Amino acid sequence: MTPEYSAHHLQVLEGLEAVRKRPGMYIGSTDSRGLMHCLWEIIDNSVDEALGGYGDKIEIVLHSDGSVEVRDRARGIPVDIEPRTGLSGVEVVFTKLHAGGKFGGGSYAASGGLHGVGASVVNALSERLDVEVDRGGKTWAMSFHRGEPGNFEGDTPDSTFTPFEFGSELRVAGKAPRGVTGTRIRYWADSQIFTKDAAFNLAELEQRARQTAFLVPGLEIAIRDEREDEPIETSYRFDGGISEFAEFLAPDAPITDIWRLTGTGTFTETVPVLQPTGAMIPTEVERLCEVDLAVRWGIGYETSSRSFVNIIATPKGGTHQQGFEQGLMKFLRSQVEQNARRLKVGNDKLEKDDVLAGLTAVLTVRVPEPQFEGQTKEILGTPAVRQIVSQVVTAALKERFASTKRDDKAQTSQLLEKIVSEMKARISARTHKETQRRKNALESSTLPAKLVDCRSSDVADSELFIVEGDSALGTAKLGRNSEYQALLPIRGKILNVQKASISDMLSNAECASIIQVVGAGSGRSFDLSAARYGKIILMSDADVDGAHIRTLLLTLFFRYMRPLIEDGRVYAAVPPLHRVIVHHPGTKPNEMIYTYSEKELHDLMKKLRSSGKKWQEPVQRYKGLGEMDAEQLATTTMDREGRLLRRVRVQDAEAAASMFELLMGNEVAPRRDFIVTSSDQLGRERIDA
Repeated sequence: MTPEYSAHHLQVLEGLEAVRKRPGMYIGSTDSRGLMHCLWEIIDNSVDEALGGYGDKIEIVLHSDGSVEVRDRARGIPVDIEPRTGLSGVEVVFTKLHAGGKFGGGSYAASGGLHGVGASVVNALSERLDVEVDRGGKTWAMSFHRGEPGNFEGDTPDSTFTPFEFGSELRVAGKAPRGVTGTRIRYWADSQIFTKDAAFNLAELEQRARQTAFLVPGLEIAIRDEREDEPIETSYRFDGGISEFAEFLAPDAPITDIWRLTGTGTFTETVPVLQPTGAMIPTEVERLCEVDLAVRWGIGYETSSRSFVNIIATPKGGTHQQGFEQGLMKFLRSQVEQNARRLKVGNDKLEKDDVLAGLTAVLTVRVPEPQFEGQTKEILGTPAVRQIVSQVVTAALKERFASTKRDDKAQTSQLLEKIVSEMKARISARTHKETQRRKNALESSTLPAKLVDCRSSDVADSELFIVEGDSALGTAKLGRNSEYQALLPIRGKILNVQKASISDMLSNAECASIIQVVGAGSGRSFDLSAARYGKIILMSDADVDGAHIRTLLLTLFFRYMRPLIEDGRVYAAVPPLHRVIVHHPGTKPNEMIYTYSEKELHDLMKKLRSSGKKWQEPVQRYKGLGEMDAEQLATTTMDREGRLLRRVRVQDAEAAASMFELLMGNEVAPRRDFIVTSSDQLGRERIDA
């Protein structure tokens, strides 16, 4: 910092320089999440073409050299010259920010890409990007190095690169079959930008591809992962659209069939429109908003809701989600009031949670140039969409409830009874909660006797360790900080709550103890503010049984205490796998080093061997927490100064619940298919024995 500050200290970042300087502003982060965001910027361009009726297949290839390729059979990026810049359409798309065909020029009625920065951002953050376009009977090609167009002498990012000096060239790479169009893009993410551990997540890619295939009926998305010795291929195509999506998401038995609620609405807004002269003139335009919704109620109380705008997911909702909930509440409240005597409602009022209990919903709206908050497009902000969605939902439900068909009448009647029963259960639970005296840990006589509580009453600072087995409990008692660390032992594997009923879960001693000790209830009555501990830490052995127990516990928390996970208060302890005692010459004491994986152990030994150090053989391999003494357990797993914790995210818990539904649920056929298809992937090295 210098006291002098004048205009010559200011920097102007032009073009793609700004992207490379502040990549997080455009892709959120530079880890695996940002890497996946880049990939979906490219894929979404192909999906937008399919959404407009061009192309019915998208292929994604994860190459073994770390690159990724996206192919489509759409119209192909324009190759003619863009008049204002004098550059080819391909170069404009990949080198100019806020350039594209989605700014109201008529190329796209509704699209997911809106800001014109997706392809150019990916190009700026790539060490190399190659694009090929089939148009007009020719294959056109162009290459870029960190956003700069030029020519590579070889096929790798390390090949010699020569940038264009006087003018860019969109070269003709060959002939394309007559009538064939499409685009192929292959790029290598820049190691200068992304972290070393950033990698494409196949499971996340498959999940998003499946979701997109649901949203664009008839579109096939094929994925090929060539990073392993045996390539993995998957393909998704669904002709039933969001009805199939809702069926896929539904976690419980149905009360109603899947209802499709559709409709349209128009609104006007004043937006700047680009004129042929290059000027932006505010113009009032009329917009058409198309609403398509699939809803279905089940016997459970969980809500599974997904919302999309032009097939782009909006996980944090927005005006379309608000309109859906507004229309749903308004209509169902009126129906309950009209049937108050039959339903024995009295003067009680429905609340949103009563209506959403057991609901599975997929909401999609298509609207030109929607207003989003930020490039990540997680929240829709277009105000007029709220009222349109609300009116469509109200009108469609009104028609359904007025139907004279026997099935419709039976289902609407059952739905009203379920909603009212949810309302009565909520009121009953609230009354019980208000009348029951809240006791703290010292006063309570109902807490399990095996709970080893902490002394602190500061919830934010306290920690509850759920410990596997009594032997580990004895060691943990000696190793814990009794001021803020509480211990609750569980015996063996708890109940699989994925297929057990609520009553079975509550009658299970281990599950009931955990819910009782956490102190915030369960299910819909769970109150996060009443939780007695700031952190819930699952501490199980570092073996297959320990992983099994941890997954069972995660399933319990995900199904019945999900707000704890959503608030980031559930963790998994990471105990070490090995202890290496390194000998030091002379009087210097020996050094103890802990490693947490086989790879880490081999790397450590290689390092010790190269430096001429010796270690005690055999290296101790911990099979369980009970093998450690109190000091070792405290140092490696419990002490805040040296321990390692993994925070459990909602995605982790969803994956655990999904895997348990597959492996231990009531459906036998998917489990058999999984065993048959996955048996060749299981080797001896993956079995901890």
